[in-house]
Amino acid sequence: MPKMPNFPAPPKIGLLKGLGVTLKTMMTPSTTQQYPHVKPALPPRSRGVIALMEENCTVCMLCARECPDWCIYIDSHKEVVPPKEEGARARTRNVLDRFAIDFALCMYCGICVEVCPFDALFWSPEFEYSTYSLRQLTHEKSSCVSG
Repeated sequence: MPKMPNFPAPPKIGLLKGLGVTLKTMMTPSTTQQYPHVKPALPPRSRGVIALMEENCTVCMLCARECPDWCIYIDSHKEVVPPKEEGARARTRNVLDRFAIDFALCMYCGICVEVCPFDALFWSPEFEYSTYSLRQLTHEKSSCVSG
């Protein structure tokens, strides 16, 4: 008796199987979050961008000096603080005028966060800093300040 060749299943069965898989997928609840409308729940220690806590900054310039990309720009001036007690001398302190980070240059290494002796720089969970222009990636003090 000659061997019968193996023929593939008729196209109707394959089509019905495919439609069954599609129907089953449509009926299961989706785990996909619609990102722009639904913000993700980030872990507590997630690293977004570098932010500044202005009240802790003493303008010591360590962050700008240690940055391997030279993407941190700091301007300051000295201000005379009157003495708290009579007979004491007046002191000078640095006042922060400009603090900017160029995120187009930054490689997010975190050296500036580690070197800051007063914890003025920290990793913010904010991560939505995308723009259409490289010029808009330089964030001044007002957009870097948090806390």
